[in-house]
Amino acid sequence: MTTQIIVVEDAADWKFDGLDYPVVNVDDYFTGKEYFNLKHVQVINLCRSYKYLSVAYYCSLLAEARNHKVIPSVKSMLDLSSKAMYSLNAVNLDEEVAKSLRKYRKDSPERVFEMDVFFGKCLFEPMADLARQIFETFPCPLLRVGFRRSESVWHIESIKPLSLHKLDSENRAFFAEQLHGYLKKRWRSPKSRSQARYDLAILYNYDDPLPPSNRKALQRFIKAGRALDIDIEIIDRKDYSRLAEYDALFIRETTNINHYTYRFAKKAESEGMVVMDDPQSILRCTNKVYLAELLRANKVPAPRTVIAGRNDLKAAEEAIGYPMVLKVPDGSFSRGVVKAETPEQMRQEAERLFKSSELILAQEYLYTEFDWRIGILNRKPIFACKYFMSKKHWQIVHHESDGTFEEGGWKTLAVEQAPAEVVAIALKAANLIGDGLYGVDLKQTDKGIYVIEVNDNPNIDAGVEDQVLKEDLYRQILAEFVRRLELQHLRQR
Repeated sequence: MTTQIIVVEDAADWKFDGLDYPVVNVDDYFTGKEYFNLKHVQVINLCRSYKYLSVAYYCSLLAEARNHKVIPSVKSMLDLSSKAMYSLNAVNLDEEVAKSLRKYRKDSPERVFEMDVFFGKCLFEPMADLARQIFETFPCPLLRVGFRRSESVWHIESIKPLSLHKLDSENRAFFAEQLHGYLKKRWRSPKSRSQARYDLAILYNYDDPLPPSNRKALQRFIKAGRALDIDIEIIDRKDYSRLAEYDALFIRETTNINHYTYRFAKKAESEGMVVMDDPQSILRCTNKVYLAELLRANKVPAPRTVIAGRNDLKAAEEAIGYPMVLKVPDGSFSRGVVKAETPEQMRQEAERLFKSSELILAQEYLYTEFDWRIGILNRKPIFACKYFMSKKHWQIVHHESDGTFEEGGWKTLAVEQAPAEVVAIALKAANLIGDGLYGVDLKQTDKGIYVIEVNDNPNIDAGVEDQVLKEDLYRQILAEFVRRLELQHLRQR
C-alpha cells in the first residue's frame, strides 16, 4: 500500500480545511524513526525554499535516499536554481509560448507578465496546454513563470518555485483544488496496486495511425503481466508528472529526440526506473546519420551510403549512381524516405529534405520483395519476420500525399527458420546499440545481406510478430523487465 506524505516547513503554512491528507513537519520527516525504513512512500515537498542546501533540498535528498518518490526531485530543484539550465530547457517551450501569447495578448501594451502554475494547471484556461508542458519539463508543485515580449515575440524569461505561505486567498483556493486533483489522480487505490510485485507503465498514443503495438497487443501485455505479478497501466503524454509512481517504463510509441518520448525516457532513467527504450538507444537509433557511421566503422554490411550536405550532392551522385534513396536522419515507418531516378529528381527531393535537416543520407537502392526484421532482446533473437513491399511500391509502407498509407503483407517465422547469416548480422548490428529491445531491418540479395536500420521500438503487434511465439513473446519481454528490476534491487541492498 502506498503511503502519502505532504511535508511542510511550518505547520502554519497548511491552512486548508477539507483536505484530508497526512501533513508532516519537515523536522519530523528528517528524524522520525517511522519514516526511516517505510516503503512505498510518495512525498510532496512543500517546504518554503528550494534553494541548494535548503531545508527543502535536504527533504527531497533524504526522500530519494530512502527510495521515496518525491516531488520536486533534487534534479528539478537544481534545474530551477540554474538560470542557464532552465533557459536551455525553456527553449523547447518557446514555440508553444509564442503561439499561446500571440493569440491571447495580441493587443496588450504590456511587455511582461506572470502566470502561476500549480501541478501543471493555471487559472487562465487558454494557457492550459502551456502550463501542462511547463510542469512536465519542471515537475514542481508551485511555479511562477515570467514572460517577456521582445518586439512581437513572447518568450519565457524566468521560472521560479513559489512558497505556499505566500499565496493569496484566490491562489490558495486554486492550489487546494489542484492539489486534490493531483493526489486523486496520482495516488491510485491499493486494490489495483497492492498485490503486484512491480508496477509497469506503457507509454502509448491511441491517436497514432502507425503505433509500434496495436491495441490487442497491449491487452496481451497486460495479461502476461498478471502472470508475472506485474501491474501494467497504459499512460499517455499527460502522465509525465506521474512517472515516478512506477518501477518501469515501456515505450510503445514512435520515438524521436525532439519529442516527449525522449523526455519520458530521460525522466525514467533519472528516477532509477527500468526503461525500454532507454535514452541512449533512442539517441543512437533515431538518427540515421549516426547509425550509418556506426555500421561503417564496425564493418557491418550496409548499402553504400553517403552522408551529404548541400554541397555534397555531386559526390553522392558519383559514389552511388541511380536510382538512389534519399533519407532524412530521423524518419520512421518509411516517412522521410524517397527514391530518385534522375539527377533532376534527386536535386528536387534533396532540396525538400534539406528544409528539415542540414544533413541527409544518399543510399544505394536495393530492391527486394521483402525486408527481414529480426527482433532482438538483451542480445538474443526472439522473432523473425518478413515484411513485404506494399502493392506496386518499393517500400513496406506507401505513404500518399493526402496522409493515407498502405502496408504490405508479412510472414513470421521461428528464429531458427531464418537464415543463420541474417540473424548473425542482425545481432552484430543490435549489439552496437545496447542490450534493449530492437528490430533490425535487413535486405537479402544475390550480392549479400545488408542492414538497412536498427529500430529502438520495433513493432510488437498481435497477429504479426507474435504469430509463432504467441503469448510467450509478451512473457519474454516482460520477464526481461522483471530480471532487470530484480538485479536493480540486489544492487541496492
